[in-house]
Amino acid sequence: METNQYLNDFYQAYDEDSRLKSKHGSVEFLTTMRYVERYLKPGDRVLEIGAGTGRYSHALARRGHAVDAVELVEHNIEIFRKNTHSDERITISKGNALNLSAFLDQQYDVTLLLGPLYHLYTKEDKRQAIREAIRVTRKGGVIFAAYVISDGCLIDEGFNRKNVDVAEYVRTGLLDAETFATKSEPKDLFELVRKEDVDEIMSAFSVKRLHYVASDGCALLLREAIDAMDEETFRLYLKYHFATCERGDLVGITSHALDIFRK
Repeated sequence: METNQYLNDFYQAYDEDSRLKSKHGSVEFLTTMRYVERYLKPGDRVLEIGAGTGRYSHALARRGHAVDAVELVEHNIEIFRKNTHSDERITISKGNALNLSAFLDQQYDVTLLLGPLYHLYTKEDKRQAIREAIRVTRKGGVIFAAYVISDGCLIDEGFNRKNVDVAEYVRTGLLDAETFATKSEPKDLFELVRKEDVDEIMSAFSVKRLHYVASDGCALLLREAIDAMDEETFRLYLKYHFATCERGDLVGITSHALDIFRK
């Protein structure tokens, strides 16, 4: 099964677990889990496609849920297995989000697609990954699809931290000079989108959107301030974030978004 070498090289060196465990990184994790737990019932079966090192899969398995996981990168699978507790009802197999032929139709009550869409560079491939996630989900089941959002990343990594040279990205065509919409290729690792792109992708499917969520909101932009918060202030910040993360006037100012829909 072919794996993008850029992804292999990136995840060999990147610690995804630590990203979600930091105080500011936990905003995305806690938000996603909050919505998953809203729809996950006792006895439900869960599939996580593109499970990475298993941060979500293990969290759900340790809460008593049966979880099957699929991951493309061998390095991530090795860490996933090392992190597995003996009492978890969990499996991990190597697989590609674009082809889940090892899984039957309508097997799962909740399906998580929390990483693959970051690394798919055409509308057709994104739709194929979503189509496969829908296929393996039971009628009435819920699918969670995550995206990297361009504006939050541009504000934080570009204009704020200057890790990205915005002017150079405009010159090279990675950013549109008028709209600042992004363009990515596999060597860029991440495909950044806006909500209108997500809406266009989803227009091909007869599903019901339940929520569209700014899953980390301004957490990356405010990472130093959030990491410095005492626990009481952080709890208050989370309460604010949970109250506002679906507001239409705020969902674009985020680095990650979560599209939640029912089959």
